[in-house]
Amino acid sequence: MSRGGGILSWRKAPILCSLLPNGSLARKQRPSVLGSVLFLGIKRLLSTAKSIPQICIVGGGPAGFYTAQHLLKHHKLAQVDIYEKLPVPFGLVRFGVAPDHPEVKLKPDLSCETAVVLGHGNVALDVARILLSPLEILRKTDITEEALAALACSKVKRVCLIGRRGPLQVAFTIKELREMINLPSARPHLDPADFRGIVDDVKDVPRPRKRLTELMAKTALEEPGEVMADRWVLASREWSLKFLRSPLEVLPGADGKRARAIRMAVTRLEGSGDTAKAVPTGDTEDLISGLILSSIGYKSLPIDPAVPFDPKQGVIPNHLGRVLGAPGLYCSGWVKRGPTGVIITTMNDSFDTAQSVLEDLQSGALDISDAKEGFELVRSILQSQRVHLVSFSDWEKIDAAEVARGRLSGKPREKIGDPKEMLELIGP
Repeated sequence: MSRGGGILSWRKAPILCSLLPNGSLARKQRPSVLGSVLFLGIKRLLSTAKSIPQICIVGGGPAGFYTAQHLLKHHKLAQVDIYEKLPVPFGLVRFGVAPDHPEVKLKPDLSCETAVVLGHGNVALDVARILLSPLEILRKTDITEEALAALACSKVKRVCLIGRRGPLQVAFTIKELREMINLPSARPHLDPADFRGIVDDVKDVPRPRKRLTELMAKTALEEPGEVMADRWVLASREWSLKFLRSPLEVLPGADGKRARAIRMAVTRLEGSGDTAKAVPTGDTEDLISGLILSSIGYKSLPIDPAVPFDPKQGVIPNHLGRVLGAPGLYCSGWVKRGPTGVIITTMNDSFDTAQSVLEDLQSGALDISDAKEGFELVRSILQSQRVHLVSFSDWEKIDAAEVARGRLSGKPREKIGDPKEMLELIGP
């Protein structure tokens, strides 16, 4: 259930493959480890009495790879095929966030001075950091040259990150917050009123949440050290966190084509901690901005009418990864729990799903009488439809080309964002 055409096929020796609708298959011996759906069948070996679980994972992002990793580690006979529609693997691990994320990149207008980012997660902070970072820092990363050219012309000076709940419910982590606070040429603006007395509220919460809240409060309430104070005085850019605001609509400019402002509902919290809910108060507030970016995660879509799906939550109904009412079908990642959490959350979530599969195999809960042919059958179907499969050496061509292009610019790599260009690079 990922955005990506490819088949990632792991057997006793791991193989990675990637497939586009019009062709491409990449193989890699040791792939690095978001939502995924697992279908399980059993292949009966004719020469022995043993059965080999044939497991199909739809989605080649972190959730898919972590699930495969756990299955292969704990079941020596398991065969895993990961299907991914892009010609390159690893999902968000590879693409990260906009502007170097080709699926969602619509060339944003950077001619305004104030940008709004909807969301208080790590990706929201990443977006703000990209918009405000000095170009000399970005040039050392694998951000694309096209994005660098756009940022070089950017007039954005302020980035406001908006969340519908309060400081105790932010979803970013302390590492990403510290990076923003220490960002050269940009100063934080946190309203002291949002943080007075808040440290007392986190005395008994888990340590990561406590440390994160304390850092926000310190930034908002205390005078910075001399070095930091001098840096902030000279900073030409600024970022801020705005709480208890929920977006209602984008207000257009006079020409009707560009954003002029965003209208937000003022909210209040019912409950406390991570389970607190934002409830509209009836008041609204407009914030002038010419660029509005949503960073609240991808909402999964149904993969097939035969697969149960909750359209409101954007998840597959499940218990510990087992799809309700569909024996032999499992889910992992965002399609399992929604677009929440960080990479460690996805890893643990995927391991839990894989463990459910292993337990069902061991207990006999899965029907092993119906033999499945696995990837060999899929391969024959693709060949009959004249789908071009790309080999491991073809994926290596893409990888090598990206690294070579990046080396010319002093970067780790220059990612190719256009699948057609990838196929042209591979050749017939």
